[in-house]
Amino acid sequence: MKPTDTSIYKQSGMSLIEVLVSLLIFSFAFLGLISMQSRAVQASTDAEDRSRAALLADELVSTMWTQKSLVLPPATIDLWQARVADQAASGLPAARPTVSAPDADGVVTIAITWRAPSRRVSDQDSQYVTRFTMP
Repeated sequence: MKPTDTSIYKQSGMSLIEVLVSLLIFSFAFLGLISMQSRAVQASTDAEDRSRAALLADELVSTMWTQKSLVLPPATIDLWQARVADQAASGLPAARPTVSAPDADGVVTIAITWRAPSRRVSDQDSQYVTRFTMP
């Protein structure tokens, strides 16, 4: 009589289905990580553009501060607007700067609008606005 050993009929490894399911789960996790990395890079670029816009606006404010006047010569404003609009100089893509004349309360509004390369629709333009008055 042969000894009956049931252990030879037990599963001794993973089946192909289990391997495929684990690869599917791993691929979804990997795609999620890639998506998060992409969004992090986009958020970082947006923050960098906002910092550049703030520095450019603050530069004009500091010029007003040093000259102790809200009304700058047109040549000074034109030079600043040309530098902001030039992507090589400002680093902002498709930037459009505007400077308003002082309103009745003596407040000047400086606005810089730009479009990030990843955004193609005009209603998704980014904008930085600062308001300045002399103390």
